[in-house]
Amino acid sequence: MHESELLSLTERFPTPFYLFDGEELERRVAHLRAVLPPDTGLCYAVKANPFLARELGGLVERLEICSPGEYAICRQLGLDPSQYVISGVYKDPQWMEELASREDMEQMICTVESMAQYQLLCRVAQKQDRHLKLLLRLTSGSQFGLERQEIQEILAHLDPRMEVRGIQYFSGTQKTSVKRLGRELRMLEEFLTALQDQYGPIAELELGPGFPVSYFADDAEQDEEVLVQAAQQLAQLSFTGTLTLELGRSIAASCGTYVTRVVDRKTNQGQNYAIVDGGIHQLVYFGQSMAMRRPQVALLPPRSGDGVENWNICGSLCTVNDILVKQLPLSQLEIGDVLAFGRAGAYCMTEGISLFLSRDLPSVLLRRPDGQVLCLRRPVETCTWNTPHYE
Repeated sequence: MHESELLSLTERFPTPFYLFDGEELERRVAHLRAVLPPDTGLCYAVKANPFLARELGGLVERLEICSPGEYAICRQLGLDPSQYVISGVYKDPQWMEELASREDMEQMICTVESMAQYQLLCRVAQKQDRHLKLLLRLTSGSQFGLERQEIQEILAHLDPRMEVRGIQYFSGTQKTSVKRLGRELRMLEEFLTALQDQYGPIAELELGPGFPVSYFADDAEQDEEVLVQAAQQLAQLSFTGTLTLELGRSIAASCGTYVTRVVDRKTNQGQNYAIVDGGIHQLVYFGQSMAMRRPQVALLPPRSGDGVENWNICGSLCTVNDILVKQLPLSQLEIGDVLAFGRAGAYCMTEGISLFLSRDLPSVLLRRPDGQVLCLRRPVETCTWNTPHYE
């Protein structure tokens, strides 16, 4: 979006706000499909940004849902249940019971993170007379997933109501080592071959490759290089089943902008400070580290020339941790100026400490590919959530 168009939105909507660009979102998905091997499916992790779920429902094959709340969002948006991958390290038994009571649960896929989860799914399937499709998650050594022998035990004694569609494997985010991905793929090939030799065909592999996103000015901008090299590694897979990549950050990050306004400025002991009406409760970058690294940020209206000074950009929270940028060179910074932070489309809004100080949640805007801007959420008061009610 052009800077003048973005600035005009600050006259229509109060700051701070998030703006998600649907045209950029479509471009990003198209680019991923162009680079990745043909017939590679895409699964969008709704946790990255639920406000993009409807737009992405028509662009990707699957939607990863990790909580009853995310499920409710997707249902309310009318998204196709056949796209749902019901995931998450904790599957609430009551939620699973409610899901199994619905006929369309047989269209969904459920992941299995533990033997206890598998037994839970067997119980609800039997109680509700359902047949369920499963992805068995292989652990990468964290708290997530099953050990190899547990996957083999499930396949060896598979409940007749269960259909194992395949294996799921995630091993982290922001991975820049293509060699590491190659090692993981070779391990998966060996494991899948062993499973198929013993238990028959494995139809699917759902992989979380953790493609990196460059958030900061000093990043090497290696996103594209990693993507291209990863695609080459994936193309060499001997696995003949369906390959789906679960992505959140890599799909959504580039389409988002966080807009906040300067509300105060001061100089304390030789340091310039600008206070904005947003802050770290609404903008979180992976690896932010107390603003030691500089994100992509632009001053609106843009100006150049004399009067350039370094400014520490601080948010509206009463904590010394609320620093968005340190020593940012800006020309003639004034109260009322606007700062636009880029690459805020994934996790930035959902990982913030949004209830701290009971500040309002910001508006959420969506710019459609045709240029129309919609308001998906007005500012939301959080004071009612932090007010005690004595019952």
